[in-house]
Amino acid sequence: MDFFSGPYGLVASFVFWYPFLMALFWMAGSILFLRTKENKQSDIDIDGFDWPMISILVPCYNEEDTIMETVENLTGLSYPKKEIILINDGSTDQTTYLLEELSKKYDEVRVIQLEQNQGKANALQVGLFASKAEYLVCVDADALLADTAPYYMVHQFFVSGERVGAVTGSPSIRNRNTLLSRMQLVEYASIIGAIKRTQRLLGKVMTVSGVVVTFRKKALVDVGLWDRDMITEDIAVSWKLQKRFWDVRYEPRAICWMLVPETLSGIWQQRIRWAQGGQEVVLRHWRILFSWKQRRLWLIFLEQCVSTIWAFSWLFITLVLIFSANTFQDLLFWLTLTSFFLVFISMIQLFISLVIDSRHNGVMKYYLWAAWYPAIYWMVNTLVVVVALPRAIKSRYKGGYAVWSSPDRGLKKP
Repeated sequence: MDFFSGPYGLVASFVFWYPFLMALFWMAGSILFLRTKENKQSDIDIDGFDWPMISILVPCYNEEDTIMETVENLTGLSYPKKEIILINDGSTDQTTYLLEELSKKYDEVRVIQLEQNQGKANALQVGLFASKAEYLVCVDADALLADTAPYYMVHQFFVSGERVGAVTGSPSIRNRNTLLSRMQLVEYASIIGAIKRTQRLLGKVMTVSGVVVTFRKKALVDVGLWDRDMITEDIAVSWKLQKRFWDVRYEPRAICWMLVPETLSGIWQQRIRWAQGGQEVVLRHWRILFSWKQRRLWLIFLEQCVSTIWAFSWLFITLVLIFSANTFQDLLFWLTLTSFFLVFISMIQLFISLVIDSRHNGVMKYYLWAAWYPAIYWMVNTLVVVVALPRAIKSRYKGGYAVWSSPDRGLKKP
């Protein structure tokens, strides 16, 4: 059965060639970013610079397992001028009590207690109103910052110009005990890093990393702060900033260690939220396609749309194959042939990306775990996109606060 030239040949060709070509695109972008940007970055003189004050905002919801360690890390940072604001968003566990104890223990820690869970974006807004600094370092309640991370992010605001509105850091996985966590380690270090490097080379990025990002307060105020009705506040605010022509920078040297889900249900819920957030942005900002001034956002907008179309196309072709193959051998041949080439190009992409990223966090030794990644990622990502789309459409008209639930922080700590 020659499926590529059959009645569904155009769809089948798209399903095969789109990820193949995008892998080449991300590889080329990563290498170019390395040659033109990263290799030309000089190290910063920490002692020879008058560092401005920063406000570290940590939104919390049911974080009793991680918040103590996170605050100990933040208070131990060598950055000279900082305040730490912990915003408790109506937690139902022992977080409320722990935050009060932390505020008594550390002079630079302040706590804001909110009675009702109204979402991460709302908590960040409250933290912004209480902050004293112009630069806001936003981190998750399970995050551990490398000591140099604040320096690298803040430095970008001074060397890259007054129009820099946000600098996103580089998340790295710290729970590495299971197959699922090691697969995500490879993903964060290679796939996400490659995409951010390439998008930054093009001038616009899809999203900052919500787990570690520094904002210029003036820029946030200019765009109306975070959208409290969007399920992924980091994606939403990235688009608002860039639509108002604020620049978003990627700083791969600003390492943040984070926990990731180690259960299938935890990963499923996380990826549903990510996919829904991306689709909500597309539904809210589609008018940029009719604005020449916003043309630099067109590529990442269209990439998000085409990726969604690819997911539905993959599911469609798979179902057609199952029900129309003349023999099991025909079905197996097509799946084996396409999978081999796509997995092969993905492994090359993963290798190149890990080589680049290991310069900062030493993840190259986990490359062999990447063998599990392509096939599982495509299947999970496809189902996630299909399930998330109706939710994104529904939330577009629902309004209200996008609240959060207790996240899966992993089964084991490192």
